[in-house]
Amino acid sequence: MATSNDIRKGLCIEYSNDIYKVIEFLHVKPGKGPAFVRTKLKSVTNGKVIDNTFSAGHKIDEVKVITRKYQYLYDDENGFHFMNNDDFSQLYLNKDMIENSNLMKAGEEVTIILKEVDETPLSAELPQSVYLEVVEADPGVKGNTATNALKNAIVETGARVMVPLFIEPGDKIKVSTEDGSYLERVKE
Repeated sequence: MATSNDIRKGLCIEYSNDIYKVIEFLHVKPGKGPAFVRTKLKSVTNGKVIDNTFSAGHKIDEVKVITRKYQYLYDDENGFHFMNNDDFSQLYLNKDMIENSNLMKAGEEVTIILKEVDETPLSAELPQSVYLEVVEADPGVKGNTATNALKNAIVETGARVMVPLFIEPGDKIKVSTEDGSYLERVKE
């Protein structure tokens, strides 16, 4: 059993019948009144982010987790199949356990968070960005470059990404997995 003084970035805790990962925290000692810890918590099961404040000395339930690298194999109507690169064992995750799963392509390496006690999977984290090939893009309108104009494009995984007008089918682009936004064109 830990206290609110032990809160740090990356810590997994059990809170209101769910498991949350601390993504931001701030220890506050006001001039008047007791100290407290202001946190931003992300649910590892559904990805929702909540703000919460713990008073100083508040007891929290720390959850021991382990992370492993898995290779994405394929998906079916219910979820995704992954393979552990060390022992070649396979793991199955439901579709709702992965945020922005439409940016994953076969062979992609994903970090999966497992509960240490029974090794049940909690969630999966994609890398910060992925490199994808544009398979279809709307035509760019000539003369429409005075502002940062964007157009629709479909990448090899089937995801829709807003890209600049100069991107054409066949180009490789770097896409953020956090929000699915275009980052840059990749030169080969």
